[in-house]
Amino acid sequence: MRLRRRKRQREKPADPFPELVAHTWTARSGELAETGMRVMARQLPSVVARAAGLAWRASRADTCVTVGCNLLAGVFTAFGLLATTGVLTALFSAGPTPDRVRAALPSLVLVAVAAALRAGLQAAAGWSQSRLQPQVTRLVELRLYELTTAVELAALDDPDFLDDLKRAQGPGMAAAPLVVRTAVDVLTGAVGMFAAAGTLGVLHPLLLPLLLLTALPEGWASVRSARMRYLVELAVVGVVRRKWILSDLMADRRHAAEVRSFTMRGFLLGEYDRLAAYQRGVELDLARRQTIVRVTGDLLQGVASAGVYVALGLMLWSGAVPLAVAGTAVLAIRAGQSSLANLVYAVNQCYEEGLYFGDYLRLCDKAEALAPARPAETATGELPGRFDEIAVHDVTFTYPGAEKRSLNGISMTLRRGEVVALVGENGSGKTTLAKIMAGLYDPDGGEVRWDGVPLRTVAPERVWERIAVIAQEYTHWPMTAAQNITMGRGGGDGDGEDGMLTAARAAGADEVVADLPRGYQTLLDRRFEGGAELSGGQWQRLAVARGFFRDAPLLICDEPTAALDARAEHHLFERIRAHADGRTVLLITHRLASVRHADRIYVLDGGRVIEEGDHAKLMAAGGLYAELYSLQAAAYHAA
Repeated sequence: MRLRRRKRQREKPADPFPELVAHTWTARSGELAETGMRVMARQLPSVVARAAGLAWRASRADTCVTVGCNLLAGVFTAFGLLATTGVLTALFSAGPTPDRVRAALPSLVLVAVAAALRAGLQAAAGWSQSRLQPQVTRLVELRLYELTTAVELAALDDPDFLDDLKRAQGPGMAAAPLVVRTAVDVLTGAVGMFAAAGTLGVLHPLLLPLLLLTALPEGWASVRSARMRYLVELAVVGVVRRKWILSDLMADRRHAAEVRSFTMRGFLLGEYDRLAAYQRGVELDLARRQTIVRVTGDLLQGVASAGVYVALGLMLWSGAVPLAVAGTAVLAIRAGQSSLANLVYAVNQCYEEGLYFGDYLRLCDKAEALAPARPAETATGELPGRFDEIAVHDVTFTYPGAEKRSLNGISMTLRRGEVVALVGENGSGKTTLAKIMAGLYDPDGGEVRWDGVPLRTVAPERVWERIAVIAQEYTHWPMTAAQNITMGRGGGDGDGEDGMLTAARAAGADEVVADLPRGYQTLLDRRFEGGAELSGGQWQRLAVARGFFRDAPLLICDEPTAALDARAEHHLFERIRAHADGRTVLLITHRLASVRHADRIYVLDGGRVIEEGDHAKLMAAGGLYAELYSLQAAAYHAA
């Protein structure tokens, strides 16, 4: 076995696209390709149990109807097959034809009633199952996003967690309704098979092995064909992902100008066609091999069916079964053959979807473990409505997976009403420090205290209620202009309209909104009818208005003028100083002319505070701040 595996590895063709490496979230395809029916059958009960638990949480009534109707349909299937024996016995008996037909009528009525009831029950099961699917989808989507919006911010900096999230959000979440559906298919196939098997067992014990003999070839062909499909998906997963990226580059508005200005159309089309040609070749080869497998399965099934009919003929010839029983056995064998083949295929599908759904469940477990450990109900610390002082003492922090610390023993103090600036070169730790002071990260060492209350003892939501952030990387929310301003505190268009208008005027966003076709009710997303798009500077003003609207005691401004011109930048800093008025402003910027009037300036380098003071003191010290300020000033003078 090991030698054959090594031989297959040696014969594996070289990757035609070595630049495409499969991500870890596609690893399940390889696992599926190496899985046998024995493993599937062993793990199937746990998969079905998880599917049943999910369906039960989504809708108990629909779950009960689906399972109950399928079970009752199986009972009436067996009842109809047994009633068929009475029909055939009457028809094959001696006597005039009208008498035989009259004798068969009661059994015919039973067969018709059983068929009608089975059809009705199957329809009810299908209806309830179709109701289950959207409810399951809603349940798993809501659960995932409840967790992803609650995990500690550091989790979203962890590559392993992000890989797990990609698997859960893609195939994992999509598999949830499918694992319920395929579990029901397993139940349906099993019920049908047991109904046919039970009928054959009642008719004659020797008829039962004939059912397995006729169903196995088709089951083998379906599993073999599905396995081939998994191998192909594994082979082309990188190609499909690359095609998706290229299609986005060629069709998305964000890239249209650069595609044209750099005359990239021919290159992109050529790359797409190269990938599509490879995928087409692989899938055509798959179609050929699957056809061979299906034809082989049909031939084997034909041979098995011939053997069954020969066996039935011998049993009739020997008198082991009467003719009516043999006729019923043929019907039961054909029904059981179809049910068993469906069962084998459903087991295969259920196991596959169960693997992907397992990724979703593992991500949920991991996200629960990474949720903040201080829910509001159990947190012991309580912050004042307006703090007097924020003290940072000997704080250290390292991002997940990073070898180097981002912060190395930083200590500093912010007091109410101050404008405090953090400056330094890229990577010095300014933004990380601000996030720790705002309770977005927990430090590895040291502590942050608001009026003497350690943030480690306070529910994060209580801290976030007291901060507002104006960031360089802000979100272009696809909502109305009003919602873009107010969503951080209630989110309704009419919630605090006076405060919204005041914040918009203070940020200069009222000038932006004045040019919109529907004013504050304009949808800021051009992908929808009536939507509008803003420039970078206009979006920045809305982000500033959102920060002002929160009316929080701590305002964090992280490179807030990156998208603004010089005049707009000057006006914004004037507005921020005017908005402070008793609030504390933490200003992070590379434009040092903007921090000249700050009450205190902290200069960071390598995750440490290396200088502290106001502008005059730092310039007199002749350190890093003076060097950076002089470089920027010299650039303007040289112009």
